[in-house]
Amino acid sequence: MSVIGVGVDLVHVPSFAEQLAQPGTRFEEMFTPGERGDAADGPADRTRHLAARWAAKEAVVKAWSASLHGSPPVVEESKALAAIEVVKDLWGRPRIALHSPVSTHLDAGRLHVSLSHDGDYAIAYVVLTA
Repeated sequence: MSVIGVGVDLVHVPSFAEQLAQPGTRFEEMFTPGERGDAADGPADRTRHLAARWAAKEAVVKAWSASLHGSPPVVEESKALAAIEVVKDLWGRPRIALHSPVSTHLDAGRLHVSLSHDGDYAIAYVVLTA
């Protein structure tokens, strides 16, 4: 297994909450029903959980982009973000699930993710392997 891309993203949770609260925003539609449900089920603030998932989506795009260095993107970023889902197992461990159009270009099994939040920040780190 070799690393072909790494992505990291840091989200300021209060700013993220402001974006979610904007009237008429479609920002929340970037999350799947499963992601919204997982965030609502958590013992902590829903916004912190969504912020960590947003960071993961961005980190996947960055890792994927790094693996394509020198080549044009194959999926528009807004479509890619909506097609990247953070799912969790019975013990709450995260992994990445991909949907079309991203799934036709990238194998979710090659993505490794770590999420964290502390205070006003959420962070995600993604490693893409070959």
